[in-house]
Amino acid sequence: MAEETVEEEIVEKKSGGNMVLILIVVLLVVLLVGGGLAAFFLLGSDDEAMSQPQQTTQTTTTKRKTGKRSSDYLTIGPMYPMSQFVVNLLSEGGGKYLKVSLDIELDKQELSAEMDMKKSLIRDIIIRALSSKTFEEISTMKGKDRLKDEIVNSINEVLADGQIKNIFFTDFVVQ
Repeated sequence: MAEETVEEEIVEKKSGGNMVLILIVVLLVVLLVGGGLAAFFLLGSDDEAMSQPQQTTQTTTTKRKTGKRSSDYLTIGPMYPMSQFVVNLLSEGGGKYLKVSLDIELDKQELSAEMDMKKSLIRDIIIRALSSKTFEEISTMKGKDRLKDEIVNSINEVLADGQIKNIFFTDFVVQ
C-alpha cells in the first residue's frame, strides 16, 4: 500500500511538472507574438506620422500644389541642372559627408526663369535638407525617396510660376 502511494505521488509530480513547462512555453510564445506586433505597429506609425505633417502643411499653404513627386517617366519635363552639393551629414562624430549632384524636373519650361532668379534660395533649401539627415536616414531607397519628397515640397512652397515634378540624383556619394 505504501508503494502505491509513492508511485501515485511520482506520477502527480511528473504531470504537474509537464503542465508548468507547457504553461511557460505558451506564455513565451504569447509574449513574442505580442512584442512583434507592438514593434510592427509602432515602427509602421512613424512613417505615416512623418509624411502626414508635410502633406497638411502643403495643402494649407498652397491649394494648387500637389506635394507628390511625379513618377511618369514616359513624359519627363524640362530639366534644370544644379551644381554639386557637398555637405556634412548629421552625426555625433561629424566625420561623414555627402556629395550630391541632382537635376530638377520642371512642369514647364517657363519655370526656368524663376529658378534662375531664386537659385540661391533653392540651393539653401537643398543644403538644409541634405545636412539635416543622418547616414542611416539616407542609406536606404526609402530614405532617399523621403529626401526627394522633402526637397520637392520645400522648393514648391517658394515657386509662383509653376512647380517641380521630381528630382533625380545624378551623383550620390557618402563618405
